[in-house]
Amino acid sequence: MSKTDKKDTRNNNGKPATRLDKKTYEKELARLQIELVKLQEWVRNKGLKVVVIFEGRDAAGKGGVITRITQCLSPRVCRVTALAAPTEREKTQYYFQRYVAHLPAAGEIVLFDRSWYNRAGVERVMGFCTEEEVEEFFHSCPEFERMLIRSGIVLIKYWFSVSDEEQERRFQARIHDPTKRWKLSPMDLESRRRWVAYSRAKDDMFAHTDIKQAPWYVVDADVKKRARLNCIHHLLSTIPYKDLTPKPIKLPPRDRKDVYIRPPFSDQTFVPEVY
Repeated sequence: MSKTDKKDTRNNNGKPATRLDKKTYEKELARLQIELVKLQEWVRNKGLKVVVIFEGRDAAGKGGVITRITQCLSPRVCRVTALAAPTEREKTQYYFQRYVAHLPAAGEIVLFDRSWYNRAGVERVMGFCTEEEVEEFFHSCPEFERMLIRSGIVLIKYWFSVSDEEQERRFQARIHDPTKRWKLSPMDLESRRRWVAYSRAKDDMFAHTDIKQAPWYVVDADVKKRARLNCIHHLLSTIPYKDLTPKPIKLPPRDRKDVYIRPPFSDQTFVPEVY
C-alpha cells in the first residue's frame, strides 16, 4: 500500500475503505467530466428537464461533488440552486412554492444543494416547523415528486452519508482553515450536538419518501474522492445519452482589409502587476 493509499477507519458499508491516490482520482475525474459534457449536450439537444437533489449531513461533501459536476458545464444548461432561509412572506406560501420557481425548463439541469427536504431534516430537528407540518410534508412530498415525474422531469435524489468520526475531523479542519471557517454556521454546530435527532429524522424521511418512482441513492462519503467519483458515475448511468459533441471546428481567418490603429497603452488603466 502506497503512502497516498492510507486506510480509513470504516465506511458506511462496514467494509475497510482506502484513500484514493491523487493521480488515479484526477485521471478518472477528467474522464467523467468529459462524459458530463456529453450528457449536457444530450439534455440540451433533446430538451430534457433534470433535477438532482443533494442532501445529507453537514460536511458530508455535497458541495465538493456539485463543484466537480458543474466545473466543465455551461451555466446556461446546468445551474445550482441553494436557497437561503425562507422569508416571512415565503413562510406563508404553499410549502413547495418557492422550490417550483427554480425547476428546469426544457434543456436544463438543476442541482439542488439542499431542497424541499429541509422540512424533514433541519426544520424538524431545530423546531422551525410543527409536527403537523412534518406529517403533511410526508403525505404531500411523494405525490409532489410523482407529479414532477409525470410532467417529464427526471428526478434523482442523493443522500451523502458520513460517519460521526469523519464529520468531526472535517469540522476541526474547517475551524483551522480561514478559507473554510465560513462553512461552519451556528446551525452546523447545533446539528453536531443533535446528531442522534438528525439520524432519526433521516430514517423517518426515508421511510416516507423513498418511493419507487424517485428512490434515495445513498453515497458513502467518508472518503471524499471516492464519493465524488461514485456519485458522478452513478448520475451518468441514470440518463441514457449519446455523444453529441460538436466536431472540431476550423477558425475563419481574420478580416485584414480594414486598417486598425490601436490606442496607446497610456490611455488605458491596467491592473497593477503585483505578481
